Amino acid sequence: MKVGIIGSGGREHAICLALHASKKIKKIYCFPGNAGTSSIAENSSLNLENFNGLKDFIISNKIDLIIVGPEKPLVDGLVDFLEIHNIKVFGPNRQASQLEGSKIFTKNLCKKHNIPTAKFGTFTNKNDAIKFIGKTKYPLVIKADGLASGKGVYICDKNEEALIAIKEIFDGKFGVANNLLIEEFLKGEEMSYFIITDGKTIKRFDTAQDHKRVLEGDKGKNTGGMGAYSPSRLINTELDKKIIAKIIEPTIKGLKEIGISYKGFLYAGLMIVDNEPYLIEYNVRMGDPECQTILPKLKTDLLEIFLSCCNETLSETVIEWNNKKSLCIVLCSKGYPEEFKKNVLIKNLDKIKFNENEYYYHAGTKVIKKQIYATGGRVFNFVCLSSNFLEARIKIINLINSLNWDGGFYRKDIGYKVIDE
Repeated sequence: MKVGIIGSGGREHAICLALHASKKIKKIYCFPGNAGTSSIAENSSLNLENFNGLKDFIISNKIDLIIVGPEKPLVDGLVDFLEIHNIKVFGPNRQASQLEGSKIFTKNLCKKHNIPTAKFGTFTNKNDAIKFIGKTKYPLVIKADGLASGKGVYICDKNEEALIAIKEIFDGKFGVANNLLIEEFLKGEEMSYFIITDGKTIKRFDTAQDHKRVLEGDKGKNTGGMGAYSPSRLINTELDKKIIAKIIEPTIKGLKEIGISYKGFLYAGLMIVDNEPYLIEYNVRMGDPECQTILPKLKTDLLEIFLSCCNETLSETVIEWNNKKSLCIVLCSKGYPEEFKKNVLIKNLDKIKFNENEYYYHAGTKVIKKQIYATGGRVFNFVCLSSNFLEARIKIINLINSLNWDGGFYRKDIGYKVIDE
């Protein structure tokens, strides 16, 4: 069969590689893809906001299944549009995607169904928000309501920081802002928890912990993700049961009560406080770089999992994993997450020797005249499976050093909490 993947990052390259291993797939298309996907798939630079153009391409090329990687096409309703035209597509529809598209929608769902989360308030203008922060305790968390590529969250320790956050959000730093969310600060440790569902059956899809801050020691500005490791050091049998019973199941049930069937990946960003889970936010797709960290551990054919979700037969699919530990380090362009140079040549990639259980995924790359150039802030994801995280990290750093690319930088301390404990 023929499969199409929407997206251009490391997550999409990881999905593309996993699907490439399936014996049932004849051809893969990526929209738009990157330099990595171009070697195993046909990249197409269609305008993803032109749903009709995408639909015509899918039909004319007889593509049997579309997988939507990033959040924006999901929130914009691409799944609904393709399903109307009888195109099989993996991912939640527009209504279900509100879980990520509107933090306030999710918070209200939590409130209605007693899903544990931080106390919160919502504000529709600067003045009301400023009055509120003048009467509250610090630290507190201020969030843009809509999509912000993982960057619209401010942890504020004092009034001056909160004023900046309110101003930037309402002034449109992350797009038009009609609402703003202010939350209490939960003191604990974050964890990424993934499930996959066909609307009826829920199956776990492993755990991870990512590093959002740009500098070592989890300092500096927020990024899309500097690295991750899987499984989370926090997960245990008791906590796993609590997450499913207190957070995941009430969410899926709550959506059903308002006529929404959720199909696809669901990524719960959690804060763990004394072995109790609190929902920070939902993402309606696999995380990046968590996807790249988790997929190398998957033993089951990923295509079979996707198809079982589309066909509502997930209960019949056994998802198997190997028991190795996985660690991922992101190689970024110098200057990220602020301004950085684009179209920077990358040499020596073909000279790196990868051993068994060592992987790399392209993110912000492009092929120009048969050479690979860095075009994005996050350029490569290097991943290693091992019996322990320290060995995995050492091997990855050796791989990055062998690339010897002076246009990039990376965090050398990914996984430090689990490695140093």
